[in-house]
This record gives sequence, structure tokens and C-alpha cells, in this order.
Amino acid sequence: MCGICGEIRYSGQPSLAALGRVNDAMQARGPDAAGIHVQGQIALGHRRLSILDLSAAAQQPMIDAALGLGIAFNGCIYNFRELRSELQAKGYRFFSDGDTEVILKAYHAWGRACVQRFKGMFAFALWERDSGRVVLARDRLGIKPLYYTEGPGFLRFASSLPALLAGGDVDTSLDQVALHHFFSFHAAVPAPRTILNGVKKLEPATLLTIDTDGMHRRERFWQFNVGEQRPTDRAMSEDEWSDAVLDVMAAAVDRRRVADVPVGVLLSGGLDSSLLVALLSKLGHEDIRTFSIGFDAVGGHSGDEFRYSDIIARTFGTHHEQIRIDGNRALEALPQAIAAMSEPMVSHDAVAFYLLSSEVAKRVKVVQSGQGADEVFGGYSWYPGFLSANDAVQQYQNAYFDWKHADLQQLLTPDLLGDDVSLDLVERFFADHGGASAVDKVLQIDAEIMMVDDPVKRVDNMTMAFGLEARVPFLDHEVIELAARMPAELKVRNGGKHILKEAARRCVPAEVIDRPKGYFPVPSLRYLRGPFLDYVRDVLSTDEARARGLYRRDFVDHMLQNPEAEMSPKGHSRLWQAALLEAWLQTHGI
Repeated sequence: MCGICGEIRYSGQPSLAALGRVNDAMQARGPDAAGIHVQGQIALGHRRLSILDLSAAAQQPMIDAALGLGIAFNGCIYNFRELRSELQAKGYRFFSDGDTEVILKAYHAWGRACVQRFKGMFAFALWERDSGRVVLARDRLGIKPLYYTEGPGFLRFASSLPALLAGGDVDTSLDQVALHHFFSFHAAVPAPRTILNGVKKLEPATLLTIDTDGMHRRERFWQFNVGEQRPTDRAMSEDEWSDAVLDVMAAAVDRRRVADVPVGVLLSGGLDSSLLVALLSKLGHEDIRTFSIGFDAVGGHSGDEFRYSDIIARTFGTHHEQIRIDGNRALEALPQAIAAMSEPMVSHDAVAFYLLSSEVAKRVKVVQSGQGADEVFGGYSWYPGFLSANDAVQQYQNAYFDWKHADLQQLLTPDLLGDDVSLDLVERFFADHGGASAVDKVLQIDAEIMMVDDPVKRVDNMTMAFGLEARVPFLDHEVIELAARMPAELKVRNGGKHILKEAARRCVPAEVIDRPKGYFPVPSLRYLRGPFLDYVRDVLSTDEARARGLYRRDFVDHMLQNPEAEMSPKGHSRLWQAALLEAWLQTHGI
């Protein structure tokens, strides 16, 4: 896992000064080494986090002069050793022992179709020396980020949006459509948009080929359809589905053990991360290192789940560490956590992951994490209601939108609010999946869009702020494909994740499986009181905030006076969401 960047000029030379600033801005993502390669109209940059092949032979950008190919790569190809053997059988010779060179050889052997063979997470820029063509790629679930900006005669890309800002020449005006999505979808802005007009992000499972004259060609190389079954699926019993879930999860966890450094687990105490530990133990992995985080309680709401993580640690004999964070430290870390966000993210988990990562990175370089299980296996409380939905679009809006259009009319200044584009997006998405049931449509949109730009992005940004690589077995594409084929009722029954719970009963203690659903808690951000409320008030009262004029001042004053009066349907603070966006814009000088 690393940071990549590059610049493609359609005429003239790349700006090394600009690209150097971009590369330097990603130092946290790759603290172990750095490099820039320039040839003709192309420049590639890289920041390295050494996980596989720790030697200098695996440095990037990697150039294979014999094949006429170069690459800057972020991520991990878990099946690279199998692919390497297959390529060696074809006559390819290797000068390194990691996965980066395997991508180069695979591209030479199979062309753009090579991505179909990769099992892993990746974002890369691959350069063909002889044609001058560049191919940008992003993995199937968008686990690895890739942002780009275009200007007169050039395209520049990077692993983070703030890194692109460091390079300059970026239109930083706000995208009004993205602004509407930010408030509607709990800060998720679906690709290719970002909150800024001048920055886009490559869609998941997409190849973007850029010719020397600037012509672009997009190609989606993978998709899944929730609810679309094979003929043999219809005959499967619940026990057979449980067997299949356990088998595919074990394979996903096993793949993510590949590393030349120790691998730990972020153990929240919930079902998802507990299952990862149980499967690692079942696979014979010894000396498992696990890490849990806890915060001060607020308003009777517990800030830790140590009771459950301790059960798992004792059951499987892990080397376990509790990391306790007092409220003051969470407040102190807020500005740094916001600075680490490639895009503004409102979920409290972002600060929790930032603080957890700051400690875990002192102990290991790689961790497995349970993100994605709720979206993939139907774990959220609102899913069962869609089994009998009459109006799926309206019901989705009622359950999910933090702010409906009418609410935004109270918050945003009139020149920033156009049509109800977020509701339009849901209507179009559901119409495009017209043959699916209501619950399958909801599971599809959450897994395909919302998951990518909320929990997945959050984990990447916060772990990489400290050079910590997070691997997410629930987002293995074979896990996604199996869950998509599964009858929805098996997933959302009994409050959610029924089939995952039944599969887990074979290896996870019942008291963890049957516990009330928890969350990664930072209570102080759910209930803005004391110094946290002071922080929000300060952000929204700055000269920058007033000059920007995002919000109607009377409504901001109303929220500041009654911070717990304006809560979303899911119980999140709307005041925090408004303040977070403004704080992110100020932090990045926008």
C-alpha cells in the first residue's frame, strides 16, 4: 500500500515542481521510500510503504525496459505468486519478488484484461513507452482511491485529493450536485464527482485509457447484480449457504495474510471482526495480534466494546491490546483527522480510526478489518423493512437521507441549491435495476456506491495517515459475488446478517454473535457538548465561514443554540455534518 501520482502532458514537459509537491503531500501513505520517473510527456511518482519484497528491487515507479512498460502502483495483489508462476511458465523472467512487477508482466501477457485475474485491492497507472499511452485502473470495490484533475493540456492524478491541491492548477469551486449528495448520503459523493468541480475520482472496477492526444476511453471490467441467481442457487438449503459463506470468507481471510511483515486485526468486538480472528485461528495462524479502541461514555452511551473484544481475545488466545482514548485526546485529534480526509467524511468512525491507527501503526504495518459486512450481508436495521416495500425510493429516502431536499432549503443559501438531485439519483439507480426486488435494489446501491464512499474510503484515509495498510476480507470480490446471489431474506432476517451469524456459529462464541448490534463509538461527536460544541461554534463563526456563505446564518444559529434538536433519521448530528464540511474546506485552504 502506497501513494501514487503522475502527470500526463499532451504537449510539452510535465511540471516536476508540481508533481514533487503532490508526491511529498503523500509522505504518510508511503514513508519508506519515494521516487519520480520522467520520460517525454509522462511523469510518474510514488511513495512506498514496504509490505512485499522489502528490497530496493521493488522500488517504484518500476520500469521494465525490456517490455517497454512502467508503473506506479498502490495496493496489494494477493494472488501474485500464483500469477507469477503462470507468467514464468510463459517465459517471463523477474527481477523482484513482489506484486508490482507481476502487474507489468501480466499487462504485457494479457493486456487490459489482466485486471480480471487480479485478486486484491489496487489503483495503478501503467505507461506504455512506445505508444505513450497511460492506463489508470481502480479495483472492483474501489478500496484504493484514485483522484485526477485536468487542465489546459494536462491530466494529473494522485491517491488523495489534498495531494492534487498541493500541485496547484485546480478549480476548487464547489460542485453543487456533489454538495447535495454530501448532505443526503451521509457525506458520500458517488464517483466520478467530488465536492470540488476541478477534481474527479475514477469509478471502481474501471480502466481509464489516456492517449497522447488526450483522448479518454473508459471501460468497466467487473460488475455484480444483487438478486441475480444461478439455476443451482435456487436449490441450495440454508445450511449449504452457510457452508458457502464460511468457505469464501476463509479464503478471503487467508489471501490477506500474504505479507513480508506481521499482520494484525482491528477487533471491535462485533461479529465481523470477531469472525476474522476466528478464521485466522482456524487457518492455523499463530500469535494473532488484535487491537481495540474505547472512548469516554457520554450521556449514558458507552464508548467502548471491550467486553466483547476481550471474549474473542481470550477464546482464540490473541496478543490483545486495549487502546483507551479520553475525550480530550479525541478533540485534540480532530483537526489532524480532518486534514487526513481526502474528502469530507462525517462519520464519527473517522476520528476513531485515526486514533486507533496512530497507535496500531507503532506495532504493525498491516491489519485486517471488518468493514463492508453490513452492506454486503444486510446488517443495517432498515433493510428488513424493504422486504415488503411499496415505494422503495421513498422508503430509502426516509431511512437513509441525513437531509431531505426540504431540509436543505433551510440550511443552504439559495444559489447553492438546485434540484433534488440526490432523490433523482436513487430513482434512476432503482429504475436501472428494475428487475430486482426492493431490498435487492437497496443492497445494490449501498454496496456499489455508498459503501465505497463512506466506510471504505474512511478506513483507507485514516489508516494511511500513519502508513498502516488495512485489508478488508468482506470486500473480496468472490465474497461480494456470493452474497449477491444469495436470497435477500437469508441476509436481512432476524434483524440483519442472519446467514453470516449462522455461519459464524461454527467458530465464534454465541455471546458475541447474539449481542445487541454495536458501532464504533465516539459519543462526544454524537452529542455535541462542552469543548466539542465550542469547536463547532468556532469553525462556523470564522471569517472564512462567513465569507464563504454556504449556510443560512439564522439556521446555523438555531443549530448552535439547540445542538441536539437537529438529528438525522439515524440519530446523527446535522450540526456536526455542516461544521465538518466547513472545517474540511478551511483545513485545505479552499
